[in-house]
Amino acid sequence: MFDWLEKIHARPAEFDSDLHAASVVQKIVSDRISTDGGRESDFGSKVAKMASTLFLSTFSSSSSLHLCSLFLGDYVASSRCYIGAPVTSSSSLSLFSDKKKNSYPPRKLHVSAKKVRIRRMREAEATSKVKRNLPLRRVRVSPRLLVPDHIPRPPYVESGVLPDISPELQIPSPEGLVKMRAACELAARVLNFAGTLVKPSVTTNEIDKAVYDMIVEAGAYPSPLGYGGFPKSVCTSVNECMCHGIPDFRQLQSGDIINIDVTVYLDGYHGNTSRTFFCGEVDVGFKRLVEVTEECLEKGIAVCKDGASFRKIGKRISEHAEKYGYNVVERFVGHGVEPVFHSEPLIYHYRNDEPGHMVEGQTLTIEPILTIGTTECVTWPDNWTTLTADGGVAAQFEHTILITRTGSEILTITIHFVKNDDFFRSLHGP
Repeated sequence: MFDWLEKIHARPAEFDSDLHAASVVQKIVSDRISTDGGRESDFGSKVAKMASTLFLSTFSSSSSLHLCSLFLGDYVASSRCYIGAPVTSSSSLSLFSDKKKNSYPPRKLHVSAKKVRIRRMREAEATSKVKRNLPLRRVRVSPRLLVPDHIPRPPYVESGVLPDISPELQIPSPEGLVKMRAACELAARVLNFAGTLVKPSVTTNEIDKAVYDMIVEAGAYPSPLGYGGFPKSVCTSVNECMCHGIPDFRQLQSGDIINIDVTVYLDGYHGNTSRTFFCGEVDVGFKRLVEVTEECLEKGIAVCKDGASFRKIGKRISEHAEKYGYNVVERFVGHGVEPVFHSEPLIYHYRNDEPGHMVEGQTLTIEPILTIGTTECVTWPDNWTTLTADGGVAAQFEHTILITRTGSEILTITIHFVKNDDFFRSLHGP
């Protein structure tokens, strides 16, 4: 039996897919297991299913596991999950029990294998077809800009301490909602303007200064400035930077993608929005990631209404991201926003079982981050700039929305076109 397994594990050309090879594995193993009365025994059936499942799981893992060692009983340790169960000796042995819940339905196996193939395709696209600019590195950051004294500041600015997430449920009064709309409208206009500055040779420090000027001229305060010691007026996250990039003197290059995250504090209320822009000639693989990320935001917003479960947002976003083989970052969440910058409820953009339902009048942000590769991250010593651990690109979009009785209203949206050198890209609501 094992000479055949080794041949299959070598992935010869006659197998046109992993599922094809897995089916051969199952047949070989079931034929070699003793039968009772000409029928395959229950034991043999379970071993056969385990063989095909472990075969697929080895190809979905980066470790060099061998089928022969699996069947000879060697200990296999892996933290990687496949179809909801870790590939370990203990989880494998559970297939021999009579508990139905530990079996792997064929349909689920097929769907999961399809997702693995899509992920491989995206990973191959990222490594072989995409023209990569040099990895990000730390460069000089200019001194913090000073906001005129007459402009009201958020409470956290003076302390310099990162505030805790407020447990307060924020529902604006009619007067407060008018102020909230004004703050969000300003944030949207600032973001639109910042996007027009994205072009090769422009530094993110220049974008920060332009954003600062526009916000201050409007009589507002740039919310990130001084938040937990953040030194700039806007977050600029380029390529592999997931979020919270600090503007510096690095020049943008053709082929970059950049997320610009704008928050303004106007008349006591925050308006928060972000978008990922293209710089010059961007690879089609990067463009597709950005497009799907925006679609994920739209899908998440579409399920929002009074009484809806918050976890529906993460479910819908995850489904759409997985459809295209992308991964959703779990570390960063959306949040309530109004007079307090970050408050409950926390909005998880991935599948989750967190409790809670939306309430008419709530204002909150939805801000998914998608990656081509891993969702693991590393943070620079500045304690803000967060990059993907594998250097793969990431994209993010964000809106502040108002929950209504029958749906939601996007507060940070305007009708606009954003120029990216040789093309215009229209952004729209759901």
